[in-house]
Amino acid sequence: MTDIYKDLKQLGTATPLPQSPDDAVLERVANPQAGTPYCVRFTAPEFTSLCPMTGQPDFAHLVIDYVPGQWLVESKSLKLYLGAFRNHGAFHEDCTVSIGRRLVEALAPEWLRIGGYWYPRGGIPIDVFYQTGPAPQAVWVPDQGVPTYRGRG
Repeated sequence: MTDIYKDLKQLGTATPLPQSPDDAVLERVANPQAGTPYCVRFTAPEFTSLCPMTGQPDFAHLVIDYVPGQWLVESKSLKLYLGAFRNHGAFHEDCTVSIGRRLVEALAPEWLRIGGYWYPRGGIPIDVFYQTGPAPQAVWVPDQGVPTYRGRG
């Protein structure tokens, strides 16, 4: 049996948070269920980046769904990648779409979507959605389940 985990460098080791998303390494492993259509979901309810104009923190609830092909993303490397945005200045749209595109580049999934549900600053929430195409018909892809922002109460 082939050890699909042998090339992982971050899992099981002390790994510092990357200084920027560009410095982060997204690791992947072979999908042991390749050829079987299924959906994987990652939820990051405390995602943080910085406003590129003011340097003030921006917060989002991210939901990433993908139908893997030959590769799965290793979750610790994804966590470190997302954490690298903490000191990264970019608009909501750029952060959300960049994450989706980077995952597509690393994994070549059958399908991917990301929902960025950003908390309001200046009184306006901004929700950003990116996907690679229509959702596959043969896979159950649940609703992302994040309600639109309703304010207090």
